Amino acid sequence: MELISRPRRLRTTPGLRKMVRETRVDASSLVYPMFVMDGTGKTDEIKALPGQYRYTVDMVDAKIEEMLRAGVNSIMLFGIPDHKDEIGSQAYAEDGIIQRAVRYIKEKYPEMYVIADVCLCEYTSHGHCGLICECGGHHDVDNDSTLELLSKTAVSQALAGADMVAPSDMMDGRVGAIREALDANGLTNTPIMSYAVKYASSFYGPFREAAGSAPSFGDRRSYQMDYHNRREGVKEALLDVEEGADIIMVKPATAYLDVIREVYETTDVPVATYSVSGEYAMVKAAAAQGWIDEKSIMCEMAVAAFRAGASIYETYYAKELAECIKEGRIG
Repeated sequence: MELISRPRRLRTTPGLRKMVRETRVDASSLVYPMFVMDGTGKTDEIKALPGQYRYTVDMVDAKIEEMLRAGVNSIMLFGIPDHKDEIGSQAYAEDGIIQRAVRYIKEKYPEMYVIADVCLCEYTSHGHCGLICECGGHHDVDNDSTLELLSKTAVSQALAGADMVAPSDMMDGRVGAIREALDANGLTNTPIMSYAVKYASSFYGPFREAAGSAPSFGDRRSYQMDYHNRREGVKEALLDVEEGADIIMVKPATAYLDVIREVYETTDVPVATYSVSGEYAMVKAAAAQGWIDEKSIMCEMAVAAFRAGASIYETYYAKELAECIKEGRIG
């Protein structure tokens, strides 16, 4: 008698494999990270992220329409201002780059769900995610004084029309401060997606070139997480849920699937993950050498994140993944 197992019988045809698939991927779960900059009439390629660009507000249309055609209805905006100062004033300015981009996109493409990144690193002259103070004879980020500016930033973005705000700064207490500020301004329906579990990772390198946000001194290890720690990530997630986070982000994605799973099993809110610039750049570089099948690797990485427990996947490959879903390659 031929020994064929039940699982193997369920793998016999593409239609049957798809029918019994445990992990489902849908384009509505994809978020595309998009860089907007001051100025007019400019589109600058990001050398460390082949195929990715910075856009002035008047030049975003082609990319937004491309995403919508592919079925990607959510974007995350990161701002690159011409002017930076020690207090990151352009992050919360009424006419700041993010605020202008949000107004433009929501007016012209109301069907696009716009998430605004809340942080100061792209707006400060020193490149850190908060205000700097002298503490114990050395410079450090002042957690508590930063909270007011993060709250102002989130409120200004939501008033401009952002559908969701996403604090990525990793200051303690910022979710509670932002929730209180949003509610006080009548923005009770604006959800918060907290980068609660954000590791001090070397995978961020290309992003810092893209956003011009590398620290001018020191690093961010005093406020971003040590990548040796898993339980700490769960603690951070639970703290942010208690403060009012509606969605928890784990960042990066592929090297932290165990953390995604742990957060998914421990919290009662949706879990997002961000396949960051370094992940994208590595796949692009290897594919350019002909060493890997780019589409296959891209799809496998995405499915791994969803299988681990993510409900939302932020990726520079959002359009390509949506096309693969339409083709039936994944889904």
